Amino acid sequence: MFMLRNLSKLVFGDSSKESIVEISQGQLYLVRPLSVKGYSELIFKDAAATIRRTGQEFQYQLVVQRAYEEGEEELLAEEAGEDGGVEGLVGEKDEKTFLLDESLQFRTDIRQTGEKVFAWRDLSGDYGDLWEFVCDSSVKSETAALFERVALQCQYERKFRKSHDNATEEDLEALSCFEEPIPDASPIASPAGKSPTISPTPDTAQLFPNTTKENMAKKAAGKGNTPQGMEDPTAALPSVEQPAALGVLAKVVAELHLFDFPSDTFVLQDNEVQATVTEIGNWEYWLQVSGKEREWLGQPIVADINPVCNYEFKSFIFNHYLDDGSAYSWLLRFKNQETLEAFHQGVMQALWEHNNQMKFQKAKDNDREYVLEAFQDLTMEDAPDDEEEDEEEEYEEADDSQRSEHYDSDESEDDVETQDKKGGVNSQLAVGYKHDRSFVVRGNKIGVFKHTPDNQLQFSTTISNIKTPKGKDFSPNKVMLHAEDANMILQNVDNPNALYRMDLETGKVVDEWKIHDDISVKTFAPENKFAQMTGEQTFLGLSGNALYRVDPRLSGNKLVDNQLKQYATKNAFSAAATTEKGHIAVASEKGDIRLFDRLGINAKTLIPALGDPIIGMDVSADGRWVLATTRTYLLLIDALQKGGKNDGKLGFEKAFSKDDKPQPRRLALAPAHVAQFQHETKAPISFTPARFNIGLDDKETTVITATGPFIITWSLKKVLANRKDPYSIKRYSEEVKADNFKFGSDKSLIVALPNEVDMVAKRALQRPTRESIATPSRVGAGRRSGARGSYLDRNDIVNSPY
Repeated sequence: MFMLRNLSKLVFGDSSKESIVEISQGQLYLVRPLSVKGYSELIFKDAAATIRRTGQEFQYQLVVQRAYEEGEEELLAEEAGEDGGVEGLVGEKDEKTFLLDESLQFRTDIRQTGEKVFAWRDLSGDYGDLWEFVCDSSVKSETAALFERVALQCQYERKFRKSHDNATEEDLEALSCFEEPIPDASPIASPAGKSPTISPTPDTAQLFPNTTKENMAKKAAGKGNTPQGMEDPTAALPSVEQPAALGVLAKVVAELHLFDFPSDTFVLQDNEVQATVTEIGNWEYWLQVSGKEREWLGQPIVADINPVCNYEFKSFIFNHYLDDGSAYSWLLRFKNQETLEAFHQGVMQALWEHNNQMKFQKAKDNDREYVLEAFQDLTMEDAPDDEEEDEEEEYEEADDSQRSEHYDSDESEDDVETQDKKGGVNSQLAVGYKHDRSFVVRGNKIGVFKHTPDNQLQFSTTISNIKTPKGKDFSPNKVMLHAEDANMILQNVDNPNALYRMDLETGKVVDEWKIHDDISVKTFAPENKFAQMTGEQTFLGLSGNALYRVDPRLSGNKLVDNQLKQYATKNAFSAAATTEKGHIAVASEKGDIRLFDRLGINAKTLIPALGDPIIGMDVSADGRWVLATTRTYLLLIDALQKGGKNDGKLGFEKAFSKDDKPQPRRLALAPAHVAQFQHETKAPISFTPARFNIGLDDKETTVITATGPFIITWSLKKVLANRKDPYSIKRYSEEVKADNFKFGSDKSLIVALPNEVDMVAKRALQRPTRESIATPSRVGAGRRSGARGSYLDRNDIVNSPY
């Protein structure tokens, strides 16, 4: 044991190496002892198992990779044809990745035949499912023992968030003490035992796709019925004291369920509770849930509770936060629609009044109805069993004739730094339309990256030491490509009444544009959706209460006086976007959205505020869909009018009639996923500005955004079909700073991390499960396995602050 302990210190020692320990030969099986799906499945006939660092402290991965026999790669490439090749076989087909957490219940066994076997739970599968790695006979017992010890040390570090150096043998044994034997991966016949037959609660099983009959059966009998060796079920902590109430908005009786992390299910806690929404003063409101024997929970009603109301299943789901940032997901189930409606209206009224600091009754009837509809759960339909998401794996090749070769002068590796000496990080991303380039802002520098024909990023050059024409250094806080990607418009927070033009051919700021003496520039947007592909010189500017056109060709101030719409009130404009025809959508910090057909006049449509500040706007090219981003959810609005005298017209062109308001769709993460996100990161949800994919001849099919280390895409097809699984995720080991699609494709995503830039294939994103949420990916993990989703490491000169 002493020798093993010292050997593990040796293999752990070199932190520069991603791989810690490896079993080079074996077979991977998926074993389902209790399932009717079939007892055992051979996943990889030849495989290697590795324990890797993730780049995040105290986080490690168990990775099992398929090994190809000599000549097999070439044979598979020929079978796949020109557009396939081995690159089309990666991801789930070639590599399985698992976060080394105690929930895996990682353990080992030695068969009577001498086979060494590692086993761990399939967290995304049914109850009882196991992954088993059967070592090749050539693997030495010492190597297998070392692999097990390192796996336990990794789990120890994740559990206690500290080094394993001081872990005792008892500490490690506690992580590997499981009495259940590992079933044989390849039995002659499946065992006679059948899967449990206790049915799940219909509501919760349908609300979350990961809920299974076996998981529900495990919890059906309530607390204390967890099989030996399983994780302890999620338990509610004591409630805080309820503040004195000034008024009651809702008081109803319901059934209370708590989301259980180990089983991915909602578990019944109390058959009868009283849920009360009260006003406590100063536009603050309180939610209290009380049982006959205990107070279950109490918390302020704020946007972070992420409320979701589902009338079909008479359920209301929300999040509850503790002071340490951790979150729990609760479900209230009501006996009838009327009770749910009363509670839903009480919570929404409290949330709206808290955000707007005015009484809900003062809002128009249509506006109140709009608010209530926006927080209903519209994504609840199951897809037919035979329906698969259409995933076209074709990748468009870049047009070399459109590239500006000035950007192609590579720097030597000696010129590349891996960290910014000034401590700066990547902050903004601008994706070229005319030329295949992406620009990443980092302090007062801009990195330029070329998009290669095989959908990778190649570092091109650095624009350093950004200065005003008068020679003063500044760091741009907003940027926009302009005039066929030949120029970049920069904003300097220290000069709010001006913008700057950088000539990208020379990398110099050549013009300072004074906008107006009394009107500042809060943000700006292109003249129309594809303006940056043309020589169009004008663009839109916004101050807190004005919308105007900027024309750099004017002498003196650049604001066009006769194309100015200024409001007397403080509208707090915050974001804008334009359609292909130049129609304009403008959002505010108050949460309302205005739709204009042109500048200088009143908005044709005013979409009421839900109360949350809007931080980002996008519009589909045809103007049909308006996409707004708040901190905790996205809002997708159909601007097409249906019926009445304006049937077929957009809200940009004609005002909606009094009784025909636009239909909102609130795109939010499921409360259970939010709780899992925060269980992992201890950080609140905070979305980056969401965008549609964009291309001259492409329809919008996907929405991209990010929060913390998670990149997220929504499928519009699934959203509009009311599917309950509309989004996919990918977790990085660091916070995502900016994100967008490659122009002309919805399959290549460009992601800026603090010190790296990644182009990743959309298919690399996964459905949100406990495992995919918990497992961080290193930038470039796909490339090691041959994935098209590319990355640039130090050898490719990307891990640099420019």
